[in-house]
Amino acid sequence: MPSSTAPAPTAFFPSPETMDVLFSKEEIAARTKEIGTQISKDYEGQSVVLIGVLKGAAIFLSDLARAIKVDNTFDFVAVSSYGRARVSSGAVKLIKDIDNPIEGKHVIIVEDILDTGLTLNYLRGLMLQHKPASLKIATCLDKPERRLVPIEADYVAFKIPNRFVIGYGMDYAERYRGVEDIRIFPEDAAH
Repeated sequence: MPSSTAPAPTAFFPSPETMDVLFSKEEIAARTKEIGTQISKDYEGQSVVLIGVLKGAAIFLSDLARAIKVDNTFDFVAVSSYGRARVSSGAVKLIKDIDNPIEGKHVIIVEDILDTGLTLNYLRGLMLQHKPASLKIATCLDKPERRLVPIEADYVAFKIPNRFVIGYGMDYAERYRGVEDIRIFPEDAAH
């Protein structure tokens, strides 16, 4: 028996080529290399565990791990606070915890964007329960004007204004993660 309900309307997904580039892939690569060099100096003679926040930070973590010249390993956590929305719901939910113990290790949480701070504040508290030797935060982007809780990253590639961005791992509704540049998502799209 055929369904009498009409299919749900699909959201409008503009082409990335129509979006303004905020940071080019060359700028991102240069800044990631600088952060890798700084981390290598800060942890000279030691090893670090990079904990990437899925899915957005996967590409940044991958590039950062290659730019760090000291011994490093990585693990991942997954949290949810956005769903398909462009604004955080404010409720952070752990979907996947780390796989390996970090007690007594130097840990850097790697995030794609530090926005309200709710996710990173939650993750910082969670990771501190594992008793690492040290805990720092690295983020590709920082939106300080959106902060709702007092938290800062130790390593920041770029500070940005309060604009919604996609590319370099960052998405809208799971799209655009593979765009090599970081681009400004149009305000009027996907409403």
